[in-house]
Amino acid sequence: MSDNQKVLYTGKTHTTGGRDGASRSSDGRLDVKLSSPGSAGQGTNPEQLFAAGWSACFIGAMGFAAKSLAVALPTDLAVDTEVDLCSNAGGYELQARLNVSLPGVDHETARAIVDAAHQTCPYSKATRGNINVTINLV
Repeated sequence: MSDNQKVLYTGKTHTTGGRDGASRSSDGRLDVKLSSPGSAGQGTNPEQLFAAGWSACFIGAMGFAAKSLAVALPTDLAVDTEVDLCSNAGGYELQARLNVSLPGVDHETARAIVDAAHQTCPYSKATRGNINVTINLV
């Protein structure tokens, strides 16, 4: 952490059993069963959790970007995030697609909002240069 960085929030979880276990947040608001992708397990998987978190954070970053551009975001905007778990000779890795819907916003303005959001969203920053990410306007 840099000297001028201020921690705004710390999410804390306790996970047991890995992909076929469970995870619970320290405040009890998150309490989920986990299962491997494609298995018959009853829980969600880390890729779905990551996609949900990224989508929510990205919408917040779009709001910040739209405000700086003096543009009102539509109430029915949506981000459908797809996180792929991939394998290669080196092991496993992720790749992602964010499919952004901004109904009623012209393409040029929507692209400016999405590009600015991708520069400020903490999830986008964390993945930049580490995994393949595609952001589509749909």
